[in-house]
Amino acid sequence: MLDSIEFIPVEMGERVFAAGDTRGMTDEAIETIETTGLLYKGPMGTPIGGGGKSINVTLRKTFATFANLRHFQSLPGVDTVFSRAGVPVDIYVVRENIEDTYGGVENRLTSDVVECKRLISAPGCDQVHRFAFKTAETLGIDLVHCAHKANIMKMTDGMFLERFHNTADDHPTIETADVIIDALCMNLVLRPEAYKMVVLPNLQGDIVSDLAAGLVGGLGFAPSANIGDQIAIFEAVHGTAPDIAGKGIANPTSLLLSGLMMLRHLGLHHDAVLIENALLATLEDGVHTGDVKGEKQPVGTSAFAQAIADRLGKQPSGREARTVPETNAPSYTPPTRPNVNRLMRTFETTPSQVAGCDIYVATVIPVLDLARRMERIAEGTPFKVTMMSSRGTQVWPSGSLYTEIVDYCRVRFELRDPDLHLGQIGQMPTVHLLRKVAEKFEVADFQPLRTYDGLPGYSLAQGQ
Repeated sequence: MLDSIEFIPVEMGERVFAAGDTRGMTDEAIETIETTGLLYKGPMGTPIGGGGKSINVTLRKTFATFANLRHFQSLPGVDTVFSRAGVPVDIYVVRENIEDTYGGVENRLTSDVVECKRLISAPGCDQVHRFAFKTAETLGIDLVHCAHKANIMKMTDGMFLERFHNTADDHPTIETADVIIDALCMNLVLRPEAYKMVVLPNLQGDIVSDLAAGLVGGLGFAPSANIGDQIAIFEAVHGTAPDIAGKGIANPTSLLLSGLMMLRHLGLHHDAVLIENALLATLEDGVHTGDVKGEKQPVGTSAFAQAIADRLGKQPSGREARTVPETNAPSYTPPTRPNVNRLMRTFETTPSQVAGCDIYVATVIPVLDLARRMERIAEGTPFKVTMMSSRGTQVWPSGSLYTEIVDYCRVRFELRDPDLHLGQIGQMPTVHLLRKVAEKFEVADFQPLRTYDGLPGYSLAQGQ
C-alpha cells in the first residue's frame, strides 16, 4: 500500500536549454517520468522568440497528457470583486492539451505571410470530452458547457463541438450546453456562478484559464493537472518570476493546490483534504504573501508554508471546509512502457474522394491577370479554377475592389465534371496540376481537396 511519496529531482528547463539541448529536458529526466508516470513541477522558463519550443507544452505533448484540468474557486481571505459581492466562484476548466495551434506547426510562406496550422482530430476531441464527463461524474457536477468558435471555424471547432455532443449521449444524467468563446468570456465576468465545468480547445482554454484565475485572485491561486492515459503532470499555472527568485517571497499556493490534485490522483484523499483544510484555515486567518491584499502584514514563502503546517488538523470556519476521509485509498499504478506509439482512430471506414486542390502561390500579379493564367494552366486537366482568395476572402470570380490583398493567393481547382470524375480519379492528377503551376509560379503551399461521406472536407472562402 502506498503510504508515502518519494520525490526524485530531474533536470529540465532553463539550464538545459542553456546547455544547448533544445528539448529543454535531459534523457535522464525523460526516463524518470516514463518510469514513474508522474511529474510535479514548478514554472520553467523557455527561450522567447528563438531556441527551443516551450518546455511546458513539450512535456504535455510528449507524454500525451491530453486533458488539462484547472479548478478555480473562491478562497477565504482572498479579496476579489466577487468575494466582496458574496458571489462564490467554483469553476472547473477542462482544456484540450495537445492539438490546436499548440502543435506549433508554422511556416513562412512568402515575404509577407507566415502560417500557423491548427490541427484538431476526432480522437483528440473524444479523449478530452470523455475525461471531462468522467471527471464531472466523479465530482458530482451536473452541468458541462462546451466553449467554441464553431460559428467561424466551422470545421475545426465544428468537430470539437460535434464530438462533445456525441460524447454527451453516453452521459445522460449530465446536462450540457455550448457557448461561443467570446460570449463565455463576457459571461464569466458578469455571472461566473452560471458555470460549473467548461471544456474547450487548447488555445481558447489557455486564455479562459487565465481569465478564470483573475476571478479568484490571480494565477497564484490556480492549480493545474495535465492528465493522460499513462502519465500525469501537475504544475502551477503561473509562469516564472525571475525578478523575485531566491528572495523567499513567492506565493506557493498554486503549486500546493496542484500537489493536492496529485495526491487525489494517487488516491491519497485523506492527506489531500487534511492539507487543503489547513491551507484554507491559514488564508481565513489572514496569513498571506505579498501578492495578496490583506489586513495583516505579508509573510514570506517559508513562513506561509509553516503557517499551513501549524494548522494541520484544523478546518476553516466557513463553507469552504472539506470533510476529511478517514483513510487514504491508494489507487495508482505506474505505467507499462508500450512497444510502439499508439495509433488512435475514430472514423475508420469513412469513404473519401478527390474533389480538387488548393494551390497557394506567392505572387503580386493582379487578380484578373492571375485568374486568366491559372485558367490556361488548367486547360486539358480534369480541373477548372473555381475561386481565388487572399487571406481567406474571395477576390475572384466575384469580390470587391476594396478587399486588400497580400503576396499570397489561394487558387482553388475543382473537378470540371464531378458526376463523371468524382470517385474515378486519385490524387495524382492534382499532383500533375501542381507541377504545371510550379513551372510558372512560386508555390507556397498545396492542399488536396476531398469529400468525406459525400460532404466537402474543405471550407468556403469568406464571401463565396
